[in-house]
Amino acid sequence: MQIFRILEAKNLFISQILHIVRLPLVKWLLVICFLAWFWLLLPARLFTTPTSFVITDKDNQLLNASIAADGQWRFPYNDSIPAKFVQCIVAFEDSRFFYHPGIDPLAMSRAIIQNIKSGAVISGGSTLTMQVARMHEQNATRSAWNKLNETLLAVRLEFSYNKNQILALYASNAPFGSNVVGLDAAAWRYFGRSPASLSWGETAALAVLPNAPSLVHPGKNRDALLRKRNQLLDKLIANKVIDASTGGLAKLEPLPGAPKPLPQLTPHLLERFKKDYAANIQQDKRTYAHSTIQGALQQQVNNIILQHHWQLKGNQVNNAAAMVVAVETGKILAYTGNVYLPADSTLQSSVDVLASRRSPGSTLKPLLYASLLTEGSMLPKQLVLDVPTQVGGYMPENFDLGYDGAVPANRALARSLNIPAVRMLMQYRYQRFYDVLKRCGFTTLNKPADYYGMSLILGGCEISPFELAGVYSSMARMYNHQRSNKGKWNQADWFMPSYTTEKEKDIDPATQNANTALFDYTALWHTFNAMNEVMRPGEEGLWGLFSSAQRIAWKTGTSFGFRDGWAIGFTPAYCVVVWVGNTTGEGRPGLTGINTAAPVMFDIFRLLPASKWFEPPVYNISYISVCHQSGYKAGADCPDVDTVLVPANTAKAAQCPYHRMVHLDPSGKFRVTENCVSPAAMQHVPWFVLPPTAEYYYRQHHTGYQALPPFMPGCNNENVKPFDIIYPEEYAKIYVPFEISGARGKTVFTATHRSNKAKLFWHLDDAFLTTTTSFHQVAVDPPPGMHTLTVVDETGETITRHFEIMNKKKAE
Repeated sequence: MQIFRILEAKNLFISQILHIVRLPLVKWLLVICFLAWFWLLLPARLFTTPTSFVITDKDNQLLNASIAADGQWRFPYNDSIPAKFVQCIVAFEDSRFFYHPGIDPLAMSRAIIQNIKSGAVISGGSTLTMQVARMHEQNATRSAWNKLNETLLAVRLEFSYNKNQILALYASNAPFGSNVVGLDAAAWRYFGRSPASLSWGETAALAVLPNAPSLVHPGKNRDALLRKRNQLLDKLIANKVIDASTGGLAKLEPLPGAPKPLPQLTPHLLERFKKDYAANIQQDKRTYAHSTIQGALQQQVNNIILQHHWQLKGNQVNNAAAMVVAVETGKILAYTGNVYLPADSTLQSSVDVLASRRSPGSTLKPLLYASLLTEGSMLPKQLVLDVPTQVGGYMPENFDLGYDGAVPANRALARSLNIPAVRMLMQYRYQRFYDVLKRCGFTTLNKPADYYGMSLILGGCEISPFELAGVYSSMARMYNHQRSNKGKWNQADWFMPSYTTEKEKDIDPATQNANTALFDYTALWHTFNAMNEVMRPGEEGLWGLFSSAQRIAWKTGTSFGFRDGWAIGFTPAYCVVVWVGNTTGEGRPGLTGINTAAPVMFDIFRLLPASKWFEPPVYNISYISVCHQSGYKAGADCPDVDTVLVPANTAKAAQCPYHRMVHLDPSGKFRVTENCVSPAAMQHVPWFVLPPTAEYYYRQHHTGYQALPPFMPGCNNENVKPFDIIYPEEYAKIYVPFEISGARGKTVFTATHRSNKAKLFWHLDDAFLTTTTSFHQVAVDPPPGMHTLTVVDETGETITRHFEIMNKKKAE
């Protein structure tokens, strides 16, 4: 019936237009001009006043909002109006709203009669459509001209908007007292809830406010507001919208009081939305974001960050941030950009660390490991030397300042050893690794590769936690889709996280490089497993004994100077990144990723549903024989062989260089050559032999390591290096500090020999220094300048090192 009446009114208007067709040309022109004016009476955009920036969670619950530029709490236009409010506002303001074409002749006639009788304007007879026109025109005074203008605009509105749209325009722009504009803002400011969750009493109270917004002031006109609300409830009862019982209970509900503070669950995400809006602003784009944030999870993550903040604050570590990403969709489920305590200005709570550039520490090491495996030049458990290493005057150190001699690559990653990582980067080359990082999506590497050099792998660059989570969640997503992608690389699966429900833009096929995979699936499989083997903080490595424990691939990082603590972890379902530190850049003792960020990350993972571990790879795989001790491709002399799943491309992988056939005398106690023992009488034994320097450290951690037996007296030496100088490295630059007494200190040179009883003869610049037996260390104080160190063993084997003592003056 309602639709028929609207069509009838519009048909009447059209019939009048057809009658005009018979008019003369001049009148025709006048009619055309009038119609053009009438059509242009309505602007393309009805309301241009600034609106608040608003962000809601996935269930449309308010997370954060900021006041509009003109100081009003005016939420963006919302085309969804709760049915309760529609019933209330129509009953209170315009009972024939759904039946008139923008103006209500009966209401206007009644208003005229009432005004004449009273001798003053006491009723305007305005429809809701006319009130929308008045809001648009911002007419503060009631005059005949304004009323005519509103009437024409109301009729014009009815031609371009349907009734629901007009109601939405009204609800979004009506004044609700003080500086509150619109139903959404009013519901949150007065009741702390969304309009859809309001009761009949609360909805009725808001429905009467636009008619007299001043009634909402606390302590003022409360009786008038109560009377108006109850009158509306009585009307709803009379109209059989609600029953008497519901109406009676609604009348007992309290009236809105002082405005309530709005939720502040994601202040940093709101600021991120503002920046994104400014960067991509469009004429019709709303300042509203329906986010993918899970409200309950967001609150829990905020609480965890705050709890750890109070613990870390004792060490003057003030800031922390965390983000949770759903791997499959790349959508952000929780976004805590910093500890949010705005009352404490020293915390710099406004800084969004998730979007800030920070030194990543060791968090990029898994990407290098995966790159080497993808290339096929390294196998998952291949030994990497962990000995004193110098690269262009720089000597990297492990966090514990120790050396393992040699360590499997996967264990080096799990333990985050720096020296093996540097050696792996030397093998892969930092220029290529720089290109890998750029392809991964890190946008903060804005300088050439040579600027970063070898420091790339140890945190000598700056990235954001946001992009780090994007890269690792993309790795997990890509691996999850190995079957659906049939082993191919699909660039569409690699993207940065998003916080809105809007569909991501499709990737231009021209920009995809499907033929060049960034990582091999099998390489990712081994990388994930290596990252899963890290001992969890506070659990002493026993977590794996519990069936409820969740397998997580994770990595920590600590920047130089203990300025940043990182933890990044992921499962097939979720990715969590955590950063801990000071936004000022101040370092603190003990501010490490494992001590500060990792506990936060695992607390967050305990909130998330557990997921199964990644399935083994099924495409482009190969099985090869690998030396059990070295992890290299098994050679003829490897006695113990394992079968290992590897990428199909393993042609570049080297054979084991550490196993060799050793010839022993019949007793097995001495090495011999054919010059002293007949080959038929020899024992031919495969032997695991590391370089002397690696052996020096390796046997300190591996008691089962067997050094080579000595040569039988009188036998010629084989081509095996019997000893090595551990320190200094060739062309090392050495600073010798002053002691507390003021005297110049000494530097300690170290060597190692395969024989425990060997003697070494030390020379400095052709001058004899001393002789050492078994324990080969010499403390010397060379003057500044270039020097040559020569060490000779009893057989005449000689090793030389050139080094420079830097000229460091005594402090005044």
